[in-house]
Parts: sequence; C-alpha cells; structure tokens
Amino acid sequence: MIKDITLGQYFPGNSAIHRLDPRTKLLGMIAYIVIVFLVTKTPAFIIPALFAAICIYLARVPFGYVIRSLKPIRFLLVFMFIVNLFMVRTGKTVIAFWIISITDEAIKQSVYITLRLVLLLVGTSLMTLTTTPNQLTDGLEKALMPLSKIGVPVHAIAMMMSIALRFIPILLEETDKIMKAQIARGADFESGNILQRAKAMIPILVPLFVSAFRRANDLAMAMEARCYHGGEGRTKMKPLKYKKRDGIAFAVLFLYLVILIGTVKWVPMIWMI
Repeated sequence: MIKDITLGQYFPGNSAIHRLDPRTKLLGMIAYIVIVFLVTKTPAFIIPALFAAICIYLARVPFGYVIRSLKPIRFLLVFMFIVNLFMVRTGKTVIAFWIISITDEAIKQSVYITLRLVLLLVGTSLMTLTTTPNQLTDGLEKALMPLSKIGVPVHAIAMMMSIALRFIPILLEETDKIMKAQIARGADFESGNILQRAKAMIPILVPLFVSAFRRANDLAMAMEARCYHGGEGRTKMKPLKYKKRDGIAFAVLFLYLVILIGTVKWVPMIWMI
C-alpha cells in the first residue's frame, strides 16, 4: 500500500503536459478544482472526468499509475460515503429499517462527495507527476509574486511546499524499509482488528519521525553551508517563460469552461437528473 501513494512523485517524460510552464499547470489545476466543487449534478461530473482522462492521455502517464493513487484512500472514500448516507436527512425516504433511514438526497450527496474526492486526487496527482519540485517552486513563486508587495513571504511559502512534496516519496521509501525490517523481526501488520493494527504501527512511527527530523536537519545544514538566504537577488538557470504551447493550453482551458457553462445553460435536462 505504501508504494501505491503517488502524490509528490515525479513521472519522467517529455509529453505536452510535461513541457507546459508550471504556472499554466497551477492555474489549470486551480480552475479544475473550482469546477469540480461547482458541479452539483451527477451526470455533469462526466465533463471534468473526461477532461482529466484527456490530460492523463496527453501526459503519457500510465492510467493505472494514476488510479493507484486512489488505493490508499479507498477506506476514506467508503467511510465518507457511509457517513453522508446516514447524516443527510433531507429528501424522500427510500430505505427505512428500525432506527436507520436513508433518503434519496443522502444517496445523491454521498455520490457527489465521493466523485469529488476521486477527481480532486486524480487532478492533483497528475500535477505532481508531470512537474518536478524545482519547477513547482519556481511556478508558485512567480504566480504568487504580486503578494510580495504586501509583505507575504512568497519564496519561503513556495520553498516549504516544494520541500514538503519532495519529502513525501522519501518518507514513503523510509516507511517501506522500516516495515520490512519490523516484519523480518516477526512483526505482524496484517492480522487483528483496527485497534491492534494501530498499535502495531507504533514501532514504525518512532523511527520514522527520528529519520524525518534527521533528514530535515541535514537539509537545513546543507542549505546553510551553501549560503542560502532566500529568493531575493537569486538568479535562475532556467527562468520561466510562457511559450506558444502555454497559450494553446489556456485556450483549451477556456474552451473547457465554455463547454461546461454551455452544458448548464443549453442542456438543463442533464442537470435535472
């Protein structure tokens, strides 16, 4: 399960999505997330799902590799679905048994939340799979640069997010090594109930935190030894520049928004289901 987590990992490639400016991908991801939250009818989720599938195809990332990112949260998806199924009380009752009652509105809301989580995770995974941490840092810094005029530490925020994403695959690899070492010593992480499994994870968490703090300290000392002092006055080996393909990407994104709005306005029957 540890190896199934793809968030923060970079998938090397030279596809059209890989070559886009990181600012273009950031703005596209933000627009995608906003649209996913604005969609309120089940059939309309086809549009962002189709958009995500096209982006995965253009990125030349194996579809199964992206779907693997859903495996670690499958229990969370089921839990969220069940919780909303019993918490929402509005609508017409379709199932009534003893103290349990499920309404049609509860089923709809549960489906909406589950679909949103799946689409959001696929979109963010595609972003990190096609963008290196260095590119992401530069893109965030450039995109948030106007906020530096009012005293916001833009470079520090971008650097912290980049380091956090960079540490995810490193810590996952470290966790896998610790688990294998514990299993070799006779530890059992598979059998028992949820409470017993949680207690079995304690021998993993302690050395993992120690390793994380040690790596963070080593990184801080390495940056200090190289006289790192923030983003002010630093030059870039590869400065970011918008190119023709970025203009095409913005045009495609605008067309995507137009299609979505057109679906809402001209095909209301789809949204009435």
